[in-house]
Amino acid sequence: MTEGTSRIEAFSDGVFAIAITLLVLEIRLQHAGVETGLRASLVALWPYYLAFALSFFVILVTWIAHHDLMRLVRTTNRPLQLANGCALIYVTFIPFPTAVLAANLGGPDVATAATFYCGTFVLGSGAFNLLVATIARGQLFRPEVDAKTIGRIRRGYRLTFMIYVAATLLALVAPFFALALNVAVRLHLLRIRHHPEPAGPRQEGQHSA
Repeated sequence: MTEGTSRIEAFSDGVFAIAITLLVLEIRLQHAGVETGLRASLVALWPYYLAFALSFFVILVTWIAHHDLMRLVRTTNRPLQLANGCALIYVTFIPFPTAVLAANLGGPDVATAATFYCGTFVLGSGAFNLLVATIARGQLFRPEVDAKTIGRIRRGYRLTFMIYVAATLLALVAPFFALALNVAVRLHLLRIRHHPEPAGPRQEGQHSA
């Protein structure tokens, strides 16, 4: 049995909205003592601001990519619902590695925290690759989505997965470079074209049917 995508999109949007809202809950003023002024306390929260901004961008781009992908789907079925659920598990988990990263950005365990943070995206990218593969295997794409477009999308997500693996390994020795690489991955995701190539101009002498 199959159905349209409106319910799965509405549910997914709700999960994205909750996850992106939870990020701000980790930003709290530290009451270390009366000798610490408000200005110093606010400045001391810079790791939390940075982690919040980074993960907000991550979830935002993930939502855009998910939205663009689901626009190409004509219907849904049980395997797609389960694969989409795997992608949403990843999205709901993001606030936790974000909190770990924020708490350790300025400390001796920054490499471990960044590796854990980047490793989360390896699992998330795997979930999205599974989602795309499930859509393709079930032939759930809209009729106008040709094989070339599907192949381009799948290659884009596979490349994303490999970059995340590289970022996770890089985080062990250069955590801030690895975090910058994560931003680059998101910019790459924004460049994946989720629409068919426009038809080229007709050759001279060709006539429409």
